[in-house]
Amino acid sequence: MYVVMYIAPLEMSRMVRKQVYLEPQQERRLKQTARALGVSEAELIRRGVSQVADVGAPGLVDPEAWVRELAFIRKRARRHKRRGGMRSWTREGLYEERLSRLPH
Repeated sequence: MYVVMYIAPLEMSRMVRKQVYLEPQQERRLKQTARALGVSEAELIRRGVSQVADVGAPGLVDPEAWVRELAFIRKRARRHKRRGGMRSWTREGLYEERLSRLPH
């Protein structure tokens, strides 16, 4: 890592320092993977950022999905208001009813 700073100072000057927070398991995996690949932890993080930016992260949702969902929720809320408003149940009531069906 230090060799890179002294050999290629121009490249280092174009980088921006970032501080990230990792969970302990992520830190262990980062260290193990960087060691196995023979690269610095910073280089591994840069590769990960580039990969996600280039190909997208697995599991990312459709950005328009929330817009559609919000429209659906608002439509349901308007229909609910027309039917008389408030629901006839409470969450606590549902939990109590469900628990009452369990064998003691």
